[in-house]
Amino acid sequence: MTLTQLLVLLLPELVLTLTALVVLGLDMIWRNGSWSQRFLLWIALIGSVILIAVTVLIWPLTGTGGLPIAFATGKDFGGDQVPMMALDPLALFFKLFTALVLILVLLASGDYVRVRIRFRGEFYALILFGGLAMMLSAAATNLLMIYLSLEFLSITSYLLTGYLREDERSTEGAVKYFVYGATASAVMLYGFSLLYGATGTLDLAGIATVLMGGMVPVHWLVYPALIMVLVGLGFKIALVPFHQWAPDAYEGAPTPVTAFLSVGPKAAGFAVLMRLLLTALPGFQLDWIAVLAGIAIVTMTLGNLVALWQSNVKRLLAYSSIAQAGYMLIGLVALAPEAQSWTTGLNGLLLYLLAYLFTNLGAFAVVIAVENHAGSAQLDAFAGLMRRNPFLAITMFLFLLSLIGIPPTAGFVGKLFVFGAAIQRQMIMLAVVGIVNSVISVYYYYAIMRQMFFGEAVDTSPFDEGPGLRVAVGVAAVMVLMMALYAEPFIRLASESVSLLAASF
Repeated sequence: MTLTQLLVLLLPELVLTLTALVVLGLDMIWRNGSWSQRFLLWIALIGSVILIAVTVLIWPLTGTGGLPIAFATGKDFGGDQVPMMALDPLALFFKLFTALVLILVLLASGDYVRVRIRFRGEFYALILFGGLAMMLSAAATNLLMIYLSLEFLSITSYLLTGYLREDERSTEGAVKYFVYGATASAVMLYGFSLLYGATGTLDLAGIATVLMGGMVPVHWLVYPALIMVLVGLGFKIALVPFHQWAPDAYEGAPTPVTAFLSVGPKAAGFAVLMRLLLTALPGFQLDWIAVLAGIAIVTMTLGNLVALWQSNVKRLLAYSSIAQAGYMLIGLVALAPEAQSWTTGLNGLLLYLLAYLFTNLGAFAVVIAVENHAGSAQLDAFAGLMRRNPFLAITMFLFLLSLIGIPPTAGFVGKLFVFGAAIQRQMIMLAVVGIVNSVISVYYYYAIMRQMFFGEAVDTSPFDEGPGLRVAVGVAAVMVLMMALYAEPFIRLASESVSLLAASF
């Protein structure tokens, strides 16, 4: 492979890394200029848009069979060459997903960062490095690479959560996030060591080959290893019972960071979980499906029930995010890879993630706008929003409908595909629990709607959300509707992105 080919394949990672370094460098030079801080935001946004362009550019290189990145290799503990990353449709889907997350978060963060954040260059750079970690995690095909990329994502997330150093809630949320994260990471690493001890390889495909070859006398080691790995990945996704960090971290973190945490690490965790289970442990399907089905039921139920008592919208959306993770997990539990299936479960999971991206980031953009004006994210701050800013009230209403799963919204399409997969696999109880929980969620989402349309505000003066937030909210709202009204391209994208995993399973 020539140097030119190598650089082309690495373009997404190089673009994001270079953009983050440029932002840091210019911030050191222009630290005292207010205009320069806005310029840094534009650089970060331009880099994220270029990331979409280069991802589309290299997409045809994967063809239909995927293209392993031959240069992304390393040596395992036995000295053998093993692949570390893959360039396949799934990895490219999450590169595109990452770019969309970064663009919406950066657009929504401009005014908030200008007023509340002191070290803005570092803030934007950490957001970009978090996106880089997401891409590396989704492409990792080696246990060591998975661990390193997830730790990279965790470290940036810890720093961003505690970025408001003068705010006790931010510090408390960051400390809890770090303590839970360090513990979960150590448990996951021990699970990886058991998998390596049982198979003698770190490569995911190599693990599957050894385990399915019947040459391993210690198959029983896979079961505790699987549980330990689920601790680490469940923490990233915020699955019950590994969710305890989420409410405090979401409430204490700067709201743009909360928006990023609600989507970014969750998507990376699902990407790793899909690749690990379907590539390394397909022979243990019955075991991990049973475990994940139980986790999905508990996660949906606890997230929705606890959300009923929340008065802070950021905490409410934190528990909503936990419940949404339970719905997404149904797509993996109800895996149906048959070619004739309209929903394979896996494509439903990716569709749900894409719908959740636009829905949740749109909702948090509205929260940021209200918080910028009122200085609070309590439910009372949304009182009379329809009279003060009809655009934000109507779009927030749309996002809440999507979170519930009411047509014609993207959330409806996502739930249709994951619940449809469960019904197709005769997992009727799982589908019923998901539908019942969706009905329960109406109550706490309605609490926000009631305040927006019928609440009496203390301050009734109209306010403007600002151009960046207006664009972020508008784009998210359009995409939420487009995914429902013109779903075919999104369904095709999701189905093609998981075609390799489904075919190999």
